[in-house]
Amino acid sequence: MNTATYVVLAADTHKWYVVLAADTHKWAVFGAFIGGLIVAGALIWAVRVGMRYMDQEEPRPKAEEQPHLPAGGAVREMREIREPDEMPDMSKSGSRLMPYELHHSATRTGKDQKRRRWLPGSSGAFGSGGPGHV
Repeated sequence: MNTATYVVLAADTHKWYVVLAADTHKWAVFGAFIGGLIVAGALIWAVRVGMRYMDQEEPRPKAEEQPHLPAGGAVREMREIREPDEMPDMSKSGSRLMPYELHHSATRTGKDQKRRRWLPGSSGAFGSGGPGHV
């Protein structure tokens, strides 16, 4: 169903037909336009509120206020061999272990700090092609 109307224009002997933009959905187009204006207004309002909020924040630190490396240089990773700090057997002595006798962690620095290395030819993983345990 075509609701467009035609207007006949007479120019010399030629007749031209012009389609008028008389749409039946003009209220839908108008509503979409108003909705777009509302969305654009909401975005502008949100940006202005954000700018006001950022103005109330403390200023960002300057370059000289930034943290610096310590005098000794960067802190490096420390590796050490740890061994379990076992609970002593107090059943023989009869006295109980007091809280001040406990350590902060369940391990302590080991006496032997040499890393255990792989011994070539001592074992191999399944499917590695090695000779296995010799």
